[in-house]
Amino acid sequence: MAHESTPHFHNTQGLPRIEVGSKEFMCVGALPPFDHPHIYIDMGKDNETVCSYCSTLYVFNPELAPGTSEPLSAVYHSEAA
Repeated sequence: MAHESTPHFHNTQGLPRIEVGSKEFMCVGALPPFDHPHIYIDMGKDNETVCSYCSTLYVFNPELAPGTSEPLSAVYHSEAA
């Protein structure tokens, strides 16, 4: 159920930086089956953070809608079970 309310992002493209519209989200690494453990990231007062598994730099962009990213292709959509 957490996926319904917490945005998930991935970096399958191997981008050096992804801008996100949320300070709290999950990083999944690459798309399955090459994903890493899906970890919760909370930027807190900071405006950027690095995923401890895949080293993706996430940068908060307040101009983006919550749950979206730049590029938009970095938003992870899980398949319904």
